[in-house]
Amino acid sequence: MDALVSQIIEIASQEWVRDIFWTVVLAAATFGVSHVVVKGLRALLNRDSNPLPSSSIIVNIARAVIWIIGGSIILDSCFGINPNALITALGVGGIAISLGFQDTLSNLIGGIQVTFMGIVRPGDNIEVGTETGVVQDVSWRHTTITNARGETVIIPNSIISKTSLVQLPPVNQINIPFAVVGDRPMDDVKSELLVASKAAAEEVSPVTQDPKIFFSEVTEYGFKGKIIMRVEDAAKAGLAVDAVVRAIAPLTR
Repeated sequence: MDALVSQIIEIASQEWVRDIFWTVVLAAATFGVSHVVVKGLRALLNRDSNPLPSSSIIVNIARAVIWIIGGSIILDSCFGINPNALITALGVGGIAISLGFQDTLSNLIGGIQVTFMGIVRPGDNIEVGTETGVVQDVSWRHTTITNARGETVIIPNSIISKTSLVQLPPVNQINIPFAVVGDRPMDDVKSELLVASKAAAEEVSPVTQDPKIFFSEVTEYGFKGKIIMRVEDAAKAGLAVDAVVRAIAPLTR
């Protein structure tokens, strides 16, 4: 028994064993700090009062910074490697690597720009080029949106930062153009349409923003306008439009 204990002590006293032990300890500590910070950061970003968007790129940047710091401490403490000297030694190689990863760096910088400038946030309804959809997330490489067909579209961040981007109305907002034939008073028609459109929409989904009517044109046959409102369930916006159109059709004749 004593021989076994002595052998264990002898092995543990070797420098390479101590280095492995402290490497594991420091790596575990870095993992723990990263987990706590990421969890707290996600809770903070999901608050309504938080000005920053709840994009995963912010969490990924924080996680990368923590692991870079932890890795530097491990290299310096356990292996005697100065991180600054290592960075200097890899300077020339870093230039070659950066050229090879030019697209990746462009997407990363583009993602940071659109996130911290508040250009794109999860939940926004946007149009980029020929693609239209609701933003699901902005990562370090791409932005993910879901279009009206339920398809997931992945757009590189560099394209968003270089292409004209259109902020569309929320997907739960419905716009219904109408034309009224006849010479009835506009105020009377407006009152009837407001009541009918709200009642019809609420049969499909609760109305979160009461309908508003804007008249846009007067013709020889009557006048034209648009009804704008918002419903709670964006997935039922199309059904709400159908119900409202059916309800107001008799009132426009």
